Amino acid sequence: MAATAVRYLRSVGAPTTAAAPATSASSAASAAPRPALRAVRDDERAPLDPAEFRAVLGHFASGVTVITAPGEPEPAGFACQSFASLSLDPPLVAFMVGRTSTTWPRIARAGVFCVNILGAGQGALCRGFAVSGGDKFAGVSYGPAPTTGSPRLMEVPAWIDCTVHAVHTGGDHLIVVGKVEALGTDPAAARTGPLLFHRGTFGQFRP
Repeated sequence: MAATAVRYLRSVGAPTTAAAPATSASSAASAAPRPALRAVRDDERAPLDPAEFRAVLGHFASGVTVITAPGEPEPAGFACQSFASLSLDPPLVAFMVGRTSTTWPRIARAGVFCVNILGAGQGALCRGFAVSGGDKFAGVSYGPAPTTGSPRLMEVPAWIDCTVHAVHTGGDHLIVVGKVEALGTDPAAARTGPLLFHRGTFGQFRP
């Protein structure tokens, strides 16, 4: 729900477009304190070289997505490989985003998002959404997802339309859980297979 993301933004002191509900002094006093969001403390850090960490984890091949959300004056979106299905009942998915992301607060304010699963040959599209700043949607064809109105990119093999269900902290990243409201595929686009990311480069699945 959008309220979940708005609560997250308020907890970290970010501005929101929604007004805070009025509360009485007694109800405010009885409310349980919200735990502070934090990253990993220095004394919790393992003695690992960050470059080695990335190199080793890079051996895990993953699919690639573009997470989008409606917004003004233009929509929000970013490339994301940290995406996974989470639950069948209820239908939930999750993606991870860096706490320093400038796109995430815009998605949080919208309270909704669409996961666009990229296919082989869409590496250039992914790179366009991986950059910071600028109009990432310039020259990109898209339409509104059926439930949330989030941008659904054209000619992607599959898409998942979601509302924000929960936000959790995970070190220097946030774990965003989405409730699936609608989803679908493009059989023609799916014939090319998925776009994969492995050891810093794009690839594709060959059966």
